[in-house]
Amino acid sequence: MENSKTKVITGKVRFSYANIWEAKSINGGDEKYSVSLIIPKSDTKTVNEIKAAIEAAKQEGKAKFGGKIPANLKLPLRDGDIDRPDDEAYKNSYFINANSKDKPQVVDKNVKPILDQEEVYSGCYGRASINFYTFNQNGNKGIACGLGNLQKLSDGEPLSGRSRAEDDFTSAEDDDFLA
Repeated sequence: MENSKTKVITGKVRFSYANIWEAKSINGGDEKYSVSLIIPKSDTKTVNEIKAAIEAAKQEGKAKFGGKIPANLKLPLRDGDIDRPDDEAYKNSYFINANSKDKPQVVDKNVKPILDQEEVYSGCYGRASINFYTFNQNGNKGIACGLGNLQKLSDGEPLSGRSRAEDDFTSAEDDDFLA
């Protein structure tokens, strides 16, 4: 059962590094689904809810840390202006990397399942349900962000750098093609 104090439903965020259809292993670790959520700094409601959920996770996880919260705890909320200064998509934003061993459900704005994998991509906008929890592994201590489910709200400029076919080509007239 997820704890309501450590769970957040974000406002409108931008999906980046959206690896939500197939689990992938990163650096030889367990296969996981993941997405980076780019949160505008202007969305103070979401940012404050995330900060509160991180604090709640710290309090809950004290036992994992021997009863007190370590000073060098790794935290999941990162500042795009500091950590990704050369990436325009992260300007004036925070970001969080969320992942899960379980496949997220992906729905549209009417909460209908999205089955077409091309529909949800790095660069589109949506909301996410995320959950914060502590970890203490191999000397690494911190708060991690679990990925719940995703809701696509609108399209955005793809962040992959790859162009879309409809942007590359205009429709061709059949007669010219056969000539």
